[in-house]
Parts: sequence; structure tokens; C-alpha cells
Amino acid sequence: MKKSISEFIGTFWLVFGGCGSAMLAAGYPNVGIGFVGVSLAFGLTVLTIAYSLGHISGAHLNPAVTVGLWVGGRIESKDVLSYIVSQIAGAITAAAVLYIIVTGNGSSIGDFAANGYGEHSPGKYSMLAALVTEFVCTFIFLLVILGSTDEKAPKGFAGIAIGLALTLIHLISIPVTNTSVNPARSISQAIFAGGWALEQLWLFILIPIAAASCAALIYNYLKK
Repeated sequence: MKKSISEFIGTFWLVFGGCGSAMLAAGYPNVGIGFVGVSLAFGLTVLTIAYSLGHISGAHLNPAVTVGLWVGGRIESKDVLSYIVSQIAGAITAAAVLYIIVTGNGSSIGDFAANGYGEHSPGKYSMLAALVTEFVCTFIFLLVILGSTDEKAPKGFAGIAIGLALTLIHLISIPVTNTSVNPARSISQAIFAGGWALEQLWLFILIPIAAASCAALIYNYLKK
């Protein structure tokens, strides 16, 4: 139960901090934080939770990470479902809180920082471009996680490496898909955005999970 609560809180913070910065601060007139600020916000949420709750649950905050770590033999099968349910619940709760805040001045929710491709990509990138971007970014993200948390890695630096990796991933891919690499983050925003976001959600669930699984297999091969 404690691990599930930790994953709930951690994923709540990731969505609230990352998507919240995108919706509330990115384009604020004349002083908005822009893509760089949003990228840092996502990275900082992971870094802060890694050092505050990581010792309880591992701070996965992401169903793709949980599946990847399971494939890599880092988490027991009995924990996978509870982790994923807690992550999705935390993300949806954060999205609900953001909905209240975003509409608090009479604004519409717009695309609600949902992930998309084609007409719903910030840069109008194709589905293929989105698929490749999400796969590559999630693949590398899992390699960083697996490598930095390996028993042979330098101790105490994993949170920094993982947080910076997520920041870099957002710097690369926000223009393409609004950056997912995390099915829980995508599900929570799509529920509120509805319509097109739900129709395109499949890509942001299946591709990160597939990429994470491949990364785990590759990492285990490399470390032998």
C-alpha cells in the first residue's frame, strides 16, 4: 500500500508540475517560460520525487517505466498492476485539479496539454514522426533509468541523471507530440481534452511501453 501511495503522489506531482507549467506558465504574456521552462518543470518533478519518495517505491511515475523495469527483472510481477493503477489515478487526479485551476479565470481548457500528432502536433508532425520520436525518447529514457540505478552505477546520482534525461527529452520532442513517454500523463490529459486526444491516445500508450520493453532487453544484454 505504501508503494502505491508513493506512486500516486509522485505521478500527481509529475502531471501537476509538468502539464501545469505548460498550461499556466508556458505562454503567459511576455514572460512565459516557453518550451525550455516546461522541459525543466517535467525534469524537476522527477528529480524531486526521486530523492523524496524514490526510496519507498522507486519513483517510477510512469507505466512504461514500470513495465520496462519488470521486463528487466527490477520489479516483481505482483507489484506491476498496483503501480500502474496508482500512477494513472495520480495523473487523473492532477488533471482534475489543473482543470479547476485553468478554468478559474474563465478560460477554456484548449488542448489541455494533451499529446497528439498531425493537426494536433504543436509542429504539425505526422503520425510516423510522432511514433518514431516517442519510441526513441522512451527507449533512451529507460536506458538512462536502468543504467543509473544499476548496482554498479555511482550511488546517489540516479535522480539527477533521470531528471536531466527527461528534461532533454522534452526539449527535443515537445514540438512533435507535446512529449508523452508516459502513458499515465497522456491518459490523464486526454480524458479532459476528449475527442481527438482520445482517438490518438493509443500511440502514447503502446509505443512507450514497447520502447521501454525493448530498452530493458537491450540493457540486460549489454550488462552481461
